[in-house]
Order: sequence, then C-alpha cells, then structure tokens
Amino acid sequence: MSDTPDWLTLGASHVWRPYCQMKTAPPPLPVAAARGARLILEDGRELIDGIASWWTACHGYNHPHIRGAVEAQLARVPHVMFGGLAHEPAYRLARRLAELLPGDLGRVFFAESGSVSVEIAMKMALQFWINRGVAGRTRFVSFLGGYHGDTLATMSVCDPDEGMHALFKGVLAPQHVVPLPTGPETEAGLERLLAERGDEIAAIVVEPRVQGAGGMRFLDDAVLRRLRRLAVAHDVLLIFDEIFVGFGRTGDLFACQGADVTPDIITLSKALTGGTLPLSAAIASERIFEAFWSDDPGAALMHGPTYMANPLACAAANASLDLFETGAWKADVARIAAALGEGLAPCRDGRGVVDVRVRGAIGVIEFDHALDAGALSRRFAELGVWIRPMGRLIYLTPPFVISDAELERLTQAIRQVLSGL
Repeated sequence: MSDTPDWLTLGASHVWRPYCQMKTAPPPLPVAAARGARLILEDGRELIDGIASWWTACHGYNHPHIRGAVEAQLARVPHVMFGGLAHEPAYRLARRLAELLPGDLGRVFFAESGSVSVEIAMKMALQFWINRGVAGRTRFVSFLGGYHGDTLATMSVCDPDEGMHALFKGVLAPQHVVPLPTGPETEAGLERLLAERGDEIAAIVVEPRVQGAGGMRFLDDAVLRRLRRLAVAHDVLLIFDEIFVGFGRTGDLFACQGADVTPDIITLSKALTGGTLPLSAAIASERIFEAFWSDDPGAALMHGPTYMANPLACAAANASLDLFETGAWKADVARIAAALGEGLAPCRDGRGVVDVRVRGAIGVIEFDHALDAGALSRRFAELGVWIRPMGRLIYLTPPFVISDAELERLTQAIRQVLSGL
C-alpha cells in the first residue's frame, strides 16, 4: 500500500507478530495515537476499540490522570531494582491492593506479565509444601476450557486440546486438567480425584467467573464456593487467576470479592495499570507467606523479575486505583452490560451462532465453527471498529468509558457483518 508508513515497511521483515501465521495473515493496522475508546490510525481513520487492547485499557486510552502520574514518576525515578531497594509507588500500591482484596490476601509479589504472575503463584504453591516438609506435592488441578498464559508452566495448566498449546504435549509437566465442578457429577469426579491423588497435588488453579482466552465460558459463583470447600476438605491450595476478570470486568472489583470466596493466592495483571504499562502481581495469604518466613535462607522465595515493581508501572497502577475509588466504573459496567445484552441479542439468529452471552462488560457470540479472525478484523475495521475474533468467538470487552453511541456502533457492526456471513 502506497500509504503504508516507512516504519511499518522497514520493520515488517524483523518483527515476529503474536498469534498469527505470518505467511498468510494480513498486515497489521498501523496505529498513530489512541484516546478514550478510539484508536487513530496512521491514515487518519478512527476505530472504536471493542476489546480495549486485550481488555487492559479499562479507563480508556491516554487517561490524563494516569498519564500525569506516570509523567511525574518519570521525572523522579523511572526504574530502580527491587532487590535490596524500595520505592514509594510499589509499597503504596501493595498496601492498597491488600486493603481492597478480601480476607488476608496481603503479601504482594510484583512481576511484569500475567503469565509470569501465574508461574510465580504456582512456584509459591510448590514451595509452600516443600517448606512445610511435605514431599511429593508437585502437580496442579486445572480445568478444561481454561487459559493461564503462554509460558512453559502456565501452558501445562491450560486446556490441552481446546487451547493453543497442543503441539507441546510430552514436553509440558503432567497436570490434572478436568471438568469444572458445575454439577453433582463433575463435583463428585473432582472430589474423587482429590481423595485419591491429593497427596501429589499442590493447588487448584482456576479463572473465577469467566474462562477468558480459552473460550469466554461463564461459570456461576457456586462453582467457586465448591472449589473452596473441596480445597479445604482435601488440604490443597486454591489459586484464582483474575488476570482477565480483575478490576471490575464482571461487575465487582474482584471476582473473589463478589463471590465471597477467598483463595490462598490471587494473580492480577492486564487492567492493573489501566492498560498503560506492564505490571502483574501474585498476592498470597498470610498462611502462604508464613511458610517462607524463616531463619533459613533456603526457605526464601528465590524469584525476582528484573523489572518487578517498576516505579512507572506502579505509579500508573496507583492512578488507576484512584479512578476505581470514584466508583463511576460500577455504573459504566452496568450500562455496558445492558447495551451489550440489547445490541447483541439479534445475533442469536445469525448463521452458525450457537450462543450469545453477556456478563458485566463482556459480550460473547459463539459459533459452531472456527472464524477467519484476520478477514473479519479487516471487515470490522472497514466499518470503523476494532474487533479481533478468537477461535469460534466474536467478543467485546470495551473500555468502561465508552459512550453509548460508540457501543451502538460496535454492536451494529457485528450485526452487519453477521448478516453477510
């Protein structure tokens, strides 16, 4: 294309893009700027972002309060190692997160990416048992339809068939990936597994309320309460991966909070900084932390990402929490849920559609076949919206600040595209 910017042309032979077969995928759309719920392309077109950059930009792009906090921190300390040193943004953020989370989830270990925070949570769970002198607790229970990241340990607890990691069978550590306990039969199956194999299981790992990238499947809070009961009964740990649902996406600030279930470890990322900078956290209860509190240096958690607790990212996260403290997001999520419910309902009659579902600021259309994500994304862009289908799904996870008119344009574009399928 003659209007393709030089930087895209010159760099295209060197960038390895995510989640696509680059030989056949269409070229990416060049973004020049972003504000609110909109992406501004190099050619001047504006796209309404329906997925908030993988649901991170909850407050919209370029929010002045977050930008101001990052600019102020940049002038003081952009980064400093966290080993042996401390800085105010991280310590303030840790305290605030602990105050917001239920129970005694109060020991915050920072990292950069969501996948790494899940790896850290898994490592915490394994070493918890080692430090307590319990041998053999080396495996995890996770669930079909689940997704926890693309790093080596997290791939092992993802759905081995429906996920993206089937190529690595035989390489990944063996885990117990089983059906969610959504009813008496599956609950009994999980209870049998824990009774028979509990002495080898370190923890249960689950995405509460919504299984995200594995299929956007919704689950009742009763499932989480069953998991808590079973974990206590069989003395295994419970890890909630709230990287997707944390920070208001389902209508509560945290899913565990709304479900009234406190896990032993929770992982957070994505919307933690309002989609501004990479940051994640694995947050443990006092019970977990106490197993590492010792005069023995060998009992310490020997982990330390280079950019953990990056001051710029922590400043952004603190500013994001300021915005959550206003409470305006609650009405926005309810407004978005109502608009998605109304705007996507007609899609139930679309060809190949097997389900349309909405929970909080998440709208999902599921098909009976895999979709051509690249071609559909291009068609949506022609209609002025940015929507990137995934597998058999077209989904929306818009910024909370999106306007009613922008929401209508998103759902209208989906209805228009479906009418042409």
